[in-house]
Amino acid sequence: MTNPVTSKSASGLDGWFELTKRGSTIGREIRGGLVTFFTMAYIIVLNPIIIGTQADKDGNLISGLPIADSANIGITMGMVAAATALIAGVLTILMGAYARFPLALATGLGLNSMLAYTIVPSMTWPQANGLIFWEGVVILILVFTGFRKAVFNAVPRALRSAISVGIGLFIAFIGLYDAGVVRQDPSGGTPTALGIGNLLKGWPIAIFLIGFGITVLLYVLKVKGAILISIIFSTVIAIIVQYSLSLGTVTGGDPTGWKLNVPFFAGFQAPDLGLLGRIDFIGAFAAGPQAWLSIIMLIFSLLLADFFDTMGTIVAVGAEGGLLDDKGNVPHTQEVLVVDSIGAIAGGLGSVSSNTSYVESAAGVGDGARTGIASIVTGIAFLLAIVLSPFINMVPSEAAAPALFFVGFLMMAQVVEIKWDDPEEAIPAFLTISLMPFAYSITTGIGAGFVSYVLIKAVRGKARELHPLLWVVAAAFLLYFLRGVLPV
Repeated sequence: MTNPVTSKSASGLDGWFELTKRGSTIGREIRGGLVTFFTMAYIIVLNPIIIGTQADKDGNLISGLPIADSANIGITMGMVAAATALIAGVLTILMGAYARFPLALATGLGLNSMLAYTIVPSMTWPQANGLIFWEGVVILILVFTGFRKAVFNAVPRALRSAISVGIGLFIAFIGLYDAGVVRQDPSGGTPTALGIGNLLKGWPIAIFLIGFGITVLLYVLKVKGAILISIIFSTVIAIIVQYSLSLGTVTGGDPTGWKLNVPFFAGFQAPDLGLLGRIDFIGAFAAGPQAWLSIIMLIFSLLLADFFDTMGTIVAVGAEGGLLDDKGNVPHTQEVLVVDSIGAIAGGLGSVSSNTSYVESAAGVGDGARTGIASIVTGIAFLLAIVLSPFINMVPSEAAAPALFFVGFLMMAQVVEIKWDDPEEAIPAFLTISLMPFAYSITTGIGAGFVSYVLIKAVRGKARELHPLLWVVAAAFLLYFLRGVLPV
């Protein structure tokens, strides 16, 4: 006889997650959830490389330790890895249980790059975390008011695509620089040069080339988790090389040495979650009204990048799983956007940068995931990964950088959405894409794109085609660019 309690429970589970309706099973959801985890688990390695190695205006790392002591970089990276896994796990479980959609969240690569290389140099890490928090609050308010979708619809598709491509090139450049493949030319002849004297010298650079080659090979063979496999394999080779040759570091005077951390096992330590709550909610605004414009534009730039990354990801994952309705919307859209907005708030509170939905979730959907159960599985896997975070110190930047470089390639796919034979689209897109890496500023690229788009449309007598919001945004960015010449 069927146990009525069990029957009711199973019926409730099926009804809430819509297993039968979406044509899935528990087994497929578990498998899909694990595939998604292994496809995006590289963020546990990459986030520490990006935000765990950058000093704020006071010369301190995100842990509060001074960057002057190189040993603090390894400690900080371990802390970032633990917090990254924790926040990603909690948010992804929330996405699965509440939004019931097979979408995983973790620190956004473009967003953490903006935080580390654009925002942090002008303030302290706790203050920067505060900006991430307020960006999330603003996005959450916009979700509840319905304004978030309106903003998305107001920005031209060409600019949305250009922002994605520009961030991809920015990330790719960071990958090459962190691996020492490109570096400042000591002679001053060129801003950057290839390797050492235009030659690729040393084992660390060889590790990067091996890692990138493995990533490409596995990707073209459609192997799940290609990026993560490449990082692990390259790290193993790096450890063997280090134990065999005892290489030095670039900061220690060896140009052919390791760029950041040295790959060796320093012993196991319990995960350190000390980054949680290291946040200053109002410190960034204490500089006075003259600095508020810059702060507002930084928050707006974060918000803008978060907007378009999320909307594109949701649609892409929904399309992969055949989950879109006849209007192109995913089920439980409001709940999905709410959880994604909470991701920025949680990222600020956890000191790991804004968390956002990952397009890698499409890998799990492609492997059978259709419901939120898959996200719950992915989230649990992230929580289990917390205990492995201290081993992050064994991963040299040369082993992780190929992933950054390759993610740049993946983000370049959006370039085909731009009409390059139409100057009204092409010129703003070009400015957006080129200025992000060349000016080393994501904010600059986004701002140049908006201002030029509105200006060109107006000059060509098409001002009425512009959404009112574009005029406001362009004017704000124009003031941002003129800060240096306007009287204070």
